[in-house]
Amino acid sequence: MKIHDWWPRVSPATRNWLIAHNGEPLTPLVTSEIMSATGGATEPGWWAGDSTDGPHLTDGAVDWIEAIANGEDPPPVAE
Repeated sequence: MKIHDWWPRVSPATRNWLIAHNGEPLTPLVTSEIMSATGGATEPGWWAGDSTDGPHLTDGAVDWIEAIANGEDPPPVAE
């Protein structure tokens, strides 16, 4: 599932957290909600995986979220 598909499926609180903390490692709660919304799927276009700091999103996903935060209508994140 692509980020533009799961974005509306997560809570407003999670979307707000992702905007406020864009580019930062994901918290366990945010990761859990995303995984629940995607049925556990992690698309390479938005999921970069885990690092020593925790799970994180790709640069493309970070850019997509930034565009959303700026009130833009970004195209889907490419894989």
